[in-house]
Amino acid sequence: MNKKRFVKAELIGLTIEITNSKNKSLIGLKGKIIDETKNMLTIEKNNIIKRIIKDQSTLYFPKQKIKINGKFLIGRSEDRLKK
Repeated sequence: MNKKRFVKAELIGLTIEITNSKNKSLIGLKGKIIDETKNMLTIEKNNIIKRIIKDQSTLYFPKQKIKINGKFLIGRSEDRLKK
């Protein structure tokens, strides 16, 4: 899947890794996306929940082998489909 199509895809349920972030404590964090809002992703690992601000992070999706700047994911998934 290319990045352009991936931006329009549903993210809930995907595994994610934070490769860069303004919040340095989030770098290296891995988990499963359990919720998405316009500006945030909520990820869970080992019953610990973290909220990630999309436009402040670079995200890597290991199964899809895609690394993407979170600013391209701003907006609700249903709104990104219309772009």
